[in-house]
Amino acid sequence: MSDDEPKPGSAEDQGPVTITPELADRLAEKREELFEEFEIRDEFPSEVLREAEARTEDVYEEIEAEIDEREDLRDLTTWTTDPVDAQDFDDAISIKREEGAYRLWVHIADVTHYVTPDTAMWEEAVERANTVYLPDYTIHMLPPVLAETVCSLVPNEDRLAHTVEMEIDEETLSFEDIDIYKSVINSDERLTYSECEERLEDPSLPLGEENALAFELADSMHEQRKEDGSLVLNPRRDRAHTIIEESMLKANKAVTHTLMWDRGVEAMYRVHPQPTPDQWSEALKEIQELDGVSIPGDAWGDDPRKAVNAALEESPGRQLNKIQRAVLKVMPRAKYMNDPFGGHHALNFDIYGHFTSPIRRLSDTINHWIVHENDVPENLIELCDHASDKQKDGETAERLYKQFLQEVGLDPHAVNNRGVEVVDDPEEAKHTA
Repeated sequence: MSDDEPKPGSAEDQGPVTITPELADRLAEKREELFEEFEIRDEFPSEVLREAEARTEDVYEEIEAEIDEREDLRDLTTWTTDPVDAQDFDDAISIKREEGAYRLWVHIADVTHYVTPDTAMWEEAVERANTVYLPDYTIHMLPPVLAETVCSLVPNEDRLAHTVEMEIDEETLSFEDIDIYKSVINSDERLTYSECEERLEDPSLPLGEENALAFELADSMHEQRKEDGSLVLNPRRDRAHTIIEESMLKANKAVTHTLMWDRGVEAMYRVHPQPTPDQWSEALKEIQELDGVSIPGDAWGDDPRKAVNAALEESPGRQLNKIQRAVLKVMPRAKYMNDPFGGHHALNFDIYGHFTSPIRRLSDTINHWIVHENDVPENLIELCDHASDKQKDGETAERLYKQFLQEVGLDPHAVNNRGVEVVDDPEEAKHTA
């Protein structure tokens, strides 16, 4: 859930960015150029689309036939929280307080029930490896018709899910118990981030108490991560984002710990190397020299991640992006590997991997399959390398497209958040935000 919801009074309320047909053509040409350079597939083959359409038929009969083979969680209070313009809802949560513990359920759309290794959709997903996000233009890993129907956890509809159920100690926030299983859920409500904030302000509203409890846990987990040395490059997230981000991190961690320690199997783990001491020194020096930014004396120590966190917390808002860039400049790329050893440096997790976004990441789709089948693809190492390479290509294409937008007088942030409208009259074409 990385897309920010429009906030009242911000640029997102100003309407779409207007451009001429000529400029629209130039943007399309640039996208095609990038797609060719990085071998990004924009169109889905007809066979894939036919398969996806077929899997959206007879949905309710298929779910009814699955209920006896799954955990029936339809009576469990469950909800989704997403940006206001989200088209699909692939994760939902439930929470209860127990004696000395929280019980947190993270429900993920059961993509691999529909996309299996014997399908053209699977082959296409492997080829694409990730969804690519350009400003106001998305290249999906899976056909949207699938993601927006049977794999969307819409409210008041039975849906197939892959659930991570966690008993979390109230004091230590460690796992007391983890259970991962196929389920059937029925979401009570679809919340936007701003609606979630409203429920937190007034617990008497529907789902108010549940969201308050979810934030109580998420806030504790967030603070614990910072104390443990997890790098938090977005320190000013609102409460709604914190709930979702921390819940997904906890679920991902639970799954990959289960795969490694309980089952001892290979999977698509996320490994993030650390910068060298000299690289960290370079980043901290650059941060310290920024106007209005200082690293508190008690933050200097053996862990530069804590120093960066402290600088981010204390810095003026205008310097946030500069601090982030200073860190990212020296940070090695994370990559997918078939074993977790080396850990995830930025998160400071000894073992980590992805599970919560199978609609947009191949790693999560593969890990769903491994969890359920307890079987590992023979070409797992190849899949890890391919997913890492395609993620790099997608991010490079995004960066180059943003640069091109700036070159033609467009603000990438405004284009991404407000969208684009083509107008015939050049006088009405206001390129900049």
